[in-house]
Amino acid sequence: MKQVSFNPGKLFYRISEVSRMTGLEAYVLRYWETEFPMLRPKKSRGGQRIYLTKDIELVLLIKQMLYEEGFTIAGARKRLSRRGSKGEKRDWPLFLGQVKRKLEEILKIVQTLDGKDRPVRE
Repeated sequence: MKQVSFNPGKLFYRISEVSRMTGLEAYVLRYWETEFPMLRPKKSRGGQRIYLTKDIELVLLIKQMLYEEGFTIAGARKRLSRRGSKGEKRDWPLFLGQVKRKLEEILKIVQTLDGKDRPVRE
């Protein structure tokens, strides 16, 4: 899966930014919203889509399933809907990678708040 670097100070991204980050056209992202009920970016007052980091991670997971693993849209939808159910085992490498990225984002924020690029005490 493509590694995307998130700006730790940024809370949301517009569809054009997500399109650049993921290498997908905006119309593909809009279409996937209709096919994957779990992909629901918020909308601003002006109606623009606002993607959070978790939304972008989901887009990248869908892209990997469709383009690299050969899932159909229906198969990917089914797999993603089962992902949250209790009966399915958690995808530990994916989960731990997400946790690691979140912790790295938090560390960068703490370091900038500290005002120095030195390691934070553990």
